[in-house]
Amino acid sequence: MTPKHIFIIILALCSIVVYGQKSELKNKQYIFFLHNKFLEDHSADEAHPKYGIVEYEKVLHQLKDSSNVVLFEKRKPNTDPVVYARKIKKQMDRLMKKGVKAENITVVGTSQGGYIAQYISYYQKNPELKFVFIGASFKDDSLEKDPDFKLYGRILSITEKSDDGHVQLSEEQRFTRSDIKDFKEIELNTGLNHGFLFKALDAWILPTKEWINRK
Repeated sequence: MTPKHIFIIILALCSIVVYGQKSELKNKQYIFFLHNKFLEDHSADEAHPKYGIVEYEKVLHQLKDSSNVVLFEKRKPNTDPVVYARKIKKQMDRLMKKGVKAENITVVGTSQGGYIAQYISYYQKNPELKFVFIGASFKDDSLEKDPDFKLYGRILSITEKSDDGHVQLSEEQRFTRSDIKDFKEIELNTGLNHGFLFKALDAWILPTKEWINRK
C-alpha cells in the first residue's frame, strides 16, 4: 500500500490544504505525525541493520480513522529540528486560524520526531494542544542543556524499558521545570530496544490513539 492509497492528507511544503465543509473540518482530530531519524536519512524500503524496516505506512494507516486527519511528510536528510519545528508550528497556527480548536490537534513523534515535537510544544506554549513523545527522552540529551526549555500542552510520553540510555520524561529537568497539568507516561517492556518504534505495535499505537481522542 502506497501513501496515495491511504486517505491521508500530506503536508505541503508551505501550507496545509484541507478540503471539506468548514463545520465538518472543525470537528475532526488533526494528527501531525513526525517519524524517526533513520527514515529521515534512508528510503522507506531500506532496513536498519538492527531494527529492520520502519513500518511507516502501516503506522499511518493504523492512526487514521473516520474522525481524524493524519498529516505527515518524509523529512529531508539532516533536517534542522528547530527549523522544522517552527515550520510545523506555522502550519498548526494556520489550522487554528481556520477554526480548528487546539484541543483537536495532536503532534505525535517517534524518536527524532518526538524530539522535534518537544520543540513544537515549547514554541506553541498552548496548554490545550496534545503531544505524544515516543522513545524521545534520553539522559543528558541536548534539550536538557537549555535551562529555559519548558514543555507545554497535554503530554503522553511512551518509552521502552530495554531502550539503551532512555529515561522517563518525568525525570528530565525540562519536565520538572514545566507546569504540565495533563500528563501520563508509559514504559513498555517489549525487549525490542529502540526498534520498538520501528514497528506498528499496538503497545504504543493504541494508547496514542486514546490520547488523541480524549477530551
